[in-house]
Amino acid sequence: MKYENPIVRKLRELGSVSGEERLALESAVSTVTRIPMDRDMVSEGSHPNFSTMLIEGFAARYKHVPSGKRQIVSIHVPGDFVDLHSFLLKRMDHSVVAFTDCRMALVPHERLREITDRFPNLTRLLWLSTLIDAAIHREWLLGMGRRKAFANVAHLVCELYLRLRVMKLTQDFRFDLPLTQQELADTTGLSIVHLNRALQDLRSRHLLTWEAGVVTITDWPGLVRRGEFDPTYLQLNVDELSPA
Repeated sequence: MKYENPIVRKLRELGSVSGEERLALESAVSTVTRIPMDRDMVSEGSHPNFSTMLIEGFAARYKHVPSGKRQIVSIHVPGDFVDLHSFLLKRMDHSVVAFTDCRMALVPHERLREITDRFPNLTRLLWLSTLIDAAIHREWLLGMGRRKAFANVAHLVCELYLRLRVMKLTQDFRFDLPLTQQELADTTGLSIVHLNRALQDLRSRHLLTWEAGVVTITDWPGLVRRGEFDPTYLQLNVDELSPA
């Protein structure tokens, strides 16, 4: 089965991946399938026997409170294992939804077990990827608890730009981010009103434009300052950036 495997590209940003390790990852995939927008890839309370690798599209991890309101706790881009931790968890305590139409690769837990038994370096890289997920959670928690609304939104844009840039899904300082206002509000923990004020702040300072699902960063250093953004937590080889 031939398919694009962006997880290899992502892991190579974190460390070396041998040819044998690349083949092990590719051969571990049992199925490549598509899932439509707004459908759950993983459901809270389920007991999956596979983990899902996102190949195309955007997905999000989320939880509901009893009132029915939703909080997005992470956004997934191509190259992410959206539920690698389900390999060890007995029962899912959250759901993962497709923000857009997505293409995903399913890796049975039995094959992940074989990888962890045979490839210690690959195991460490996969472990590191889950640690980075946890670091992203900490930054988001800090943003919602202590940053001002405009800084929280700016920080999110900076983070997603770098994560997509690694996957070669940006063009200069432009990238697709097809989130609705409600999805962005659910991500940042803001009301629609406060979210729009934050976006207006960033636009009025000529830091970015966001039209028809496309973000263009017009002042990267300014956006970094406004978002109080330090990319250390992403553990990426980030070179010096300046507007093209």
